[in-house]
Amino acid sequence: MRAMQVSAYDQPLTLQDLETPIPATGEVLVKVEACGLNFGDTLLIKGTYQEKPALPFTLGMELSGTITALGDGVENLVIGQRIAAYSGFHGLAEYAAVPADICVPIPDVMDAVDAAAFLIAYGTSHVALDYKARLQPGERLLVLGASGGIGLTAVQVGKLMGAEVIACARGQAKLDICRASGADHLLDSDVDDLREIVKSLGGADVVYDPIGGDQFKAAMRACNPEARILPLGFASGEVPQIPANILLVKNLDVLGLFWGGYKKFKPKVLTDSFKVLIDWYVAGKLKPHVSHVLPLDQANEALDLLRTRKATGKVVVRVSG
Repeated sequence: MRAMQVSAYDQPLTLQDLETPIPATGEVLVKVEACGLNFGDTLLIKGTYQEKPALPFTLGMELSGTITALGDGVENLVIGQRIAAYSGFHGLAEYAAVPADICVPIPDVMDAVDAAAFLIAYGTSHVALDYKARLQPGERLLVLGASGGIGLTAVQVGKLMGAEVIACARGQAKLDICRASGADHLLDSDVDDLREIVKSLGGADVVYDPIGGDQFKAAMRACNPEARILPLGFASGEVPQIPANILLVKNLDVLGLFWGGYKKFKPKVLTDSFKVLIDWYVAGKLKPHVSHVLPLDQANEALDLLRTRKATGKVVVRVSG
């Protein structure tokens, strides 16, 4: 089978011809149709992600496809079943052996590209806003990096949960996409004074932040008393140092979230979230925004779209089909 692998850190992926894997006990073999790319993939290439697999490894955190073989002990899935999986690795290959317990059956109305773009982005936003922040109808939600892979889903999920959504992104074209996804207010991160404008709108009750850096600092100062701040990543390259005196004076909560960690210590949080999200998709309430779909041999170009922030929403690699 063909696979795009990380052979050395900070180098382009290389297309390799590998043996098709055999599913171990508790695993299934999936013929991969599509792989959704995430900012974390760019960190894996650098060797700076929370997890660091041994070289060489096949990149691709989430995938969709069809089960072609079952390992011993797998009873809840069947050959021929369509699934999506948040595998962490293995997505950029024609076949992947993945644990059965991270496979999510997908409905017939969900195509392979949507399925590959769905689990991590929507799952992160829903767990962050519902399980962690307890976002309430009528609260004001500030989404930083709102046109990105997870940011745009936060706009959509927040709106479905009844929030007043402030979307912060770079440039009018990206802000237009945020508005189409349900944002009530738009902030251009290049020119607008985030702190002053958010305060003029009544302040933020929840801040969803995959960016970090100066935007985090401005957002924190625009928070209402008892606001909740969700640091989800640091796309700016700067991990903010949080002044405890501001947390104290404003009675703020900072709620860290590493979404992938739940599959190890509390997987029910994810499975409960997926049920809600897939029901919303089937009802037509959610639709992934995929700005680019590229073939497997152009995976490096697809990753560059994330690095250069030329993509909006998700970038998906079509592996087969």
